Amino acid sequence: MVKQFGNIYRIAIIGGGLFGFDISSMSAIIAGKGYLCYFNQGNTPCTGPSSSTQGGITASMAAGSWLASLCSGFVSDAFGRKKAIMLGALIWVFGCIIVSASQNIAMLIVGRIINGFCVGICSAQVPVYISELAPPTKRGRLVGAQQWAITWGILIMFYISYGCSFLKGPAAFRIPWALQMIPAIILFLGMMVLPESPRWLASKDRWEECERVLILVHGHGDPDSPWVAREFREIKEWLEIERQSKQISYLTLFTPRYINRTHIGLFTQIWSQLTGMNVMMYYITYVFTMAGLTGSTLLLSSSIQYVINVAMTVPALIWIDRVGRRPTLLAGSILMATWLFVNAAVLGAKGVAVPGGVDGIKEAKVQVTGAASKAVIACSYLFVASYAPTWGPVSWIYPPELVRVRSAPPYPPCRISELSFCFEFPNQLRGKANAFATSGNWAFNFALGYFVPPAFENITWKTYIIFGVFCVAMTIHVYFMFPETAGKPLEEVNAMFEDPSGPKYIGTPAWKTKNYYNTSARMEQGEGLEKQLHDDEAAVQHERV
Repeated sequence: MVKQFGNIYRIAIIGGGLFGFDISSMSAIIAGKGYLCYFNQGNTPCTGPSSSTQGGITASMAAGSWLASLCSGFVSDAFGRKKAIMLGALIWVFGCIIVSASQNIAMLIVGRIINGFCVGICSAQVPVYISELAPPTKRGRLVGAQQWAITWGILIMFYISYGCSFLKGPAAFRIPWALQMIPAIILFLGMMVLPESPRWLASKDRWEECERVLILVHGHGDPDSPWVAREFREIKEWLEIERQSKQISYLTLFTPRYINRTHIGLFTQIWSQLTGMNVMMYYITYVFTMAGLTGSTLLLSSSIQYVINVAMTVPALIWIDRVGRRPTLLAGSILMATWLFVNAAVLGAKGVAVPGGVDGIKEAKVQVTGAASKAVIACSYLFVASYAPTWGPVSWIYPPELVRVRSAPPYPPCRISELSFCFEFPNQLRGKANAFATSGNWAFNFALGYFVPPAFENITWKTYIIFGVFCVAMTIHVYFMFPETAGKPLEEVNAMFEDPSGPKYIGTPAWKTKNYYNTSARMEQGEGLEKQLHDDEAAVQHERV
């Protein structure tokens, strides 16, 4: 079991890392002379693509991810989680070949769209595969590790691109783009030795294979293991719930009973994009060029934000359940609004207009020096430090917690140790709600990736004001509409939304949900939770042995 657990952990790291690799592969390269000269569009040599074209290049990956995320569920359900991830890895390799061999901008965009297909599939299916196969006591940690791996992928790829920036000509961007395929190859080969998801096997009535996987992963090879018997029983109960809820469609999400939850889940993902984090992830080199940095100093200073992103994600994985969702989101949006407005003020008051762009970079038409430059750099770092432990992880944790309704009794209780990662008995409604929310993330990722370069070129520092206003708006929205879900039993979350004492279709006002306690919901789960806790403790002891 230790070996299998280690393999699953490595797959979590690699699967998440692919998305991170793609993000920083652009941010470190778009300011390099090799890229700017090769993909030059204007009459002035080595000034690169136009701002709108650069936005299209960057956003093309998100466009592919949006389409693939909508289709990934069908692929996964038809062919299995394992094969879906392996297909994603192959698509990534194919995309990297096209990107690294790009002869023109059109070829580069096509390659990035293909890479986006992989990201859309893997970002959706790797967490599902992990949550369905990993030991329950480690499931939340592994899902969190997959998200943390994204930040590591960003950091590693940025330094690879930085090292290649000293090369002359197209090799400066072709080599790092080609090296991106290595983790995908490892992911493909690694998946070959791992079993298929037992829950997917069960959904296809392949019960003998399902049991063999459980014996291998959870039973130390012991077919008489009580852990295996318990998991096998729960999978049967889960599958019965799934089959009884197949009549649910996407339209159910927009009925009066669920529309409030649907809009909260969707806007959690939308607001995470409108924070302006894309400015820092994709276009940090533009920002630091405006701060007067050039050459290797520009890239090294830009890389510090990726180190901060990795380090500051750790507190969220440790303390997010203790602090809660609402305080985390509110603190993050307030802090980010502060740093954005400060940067706008500094660039607006102390910036000197550079009509042709600093060092020929059209997106950097304002430059600051001295103390103002240090302020811009410091606020950029503080912005990332505010996003990483707040909206970054919570935007993925929060939506699945909102639609927690089970279709028919008996209701298998959610493990106490996993209340914030309760994927134990998902129903069709929750899957559709989460897919719908995730599609909003990719749609706005595409829009902002395209918007930011022309915005920097045309309205310069006012771009920061736009994102600052978004952060203020999301603070107000979260305070009045986003309830606290951390640590609440499944039935209580549902009762909270349907509380008759609150506004119709809204339930308990969001600012009153921290200490919300529903006696009947707690009693409904009481006996089951008590028994589950006892079983969990026994299971943990079994696993340690």
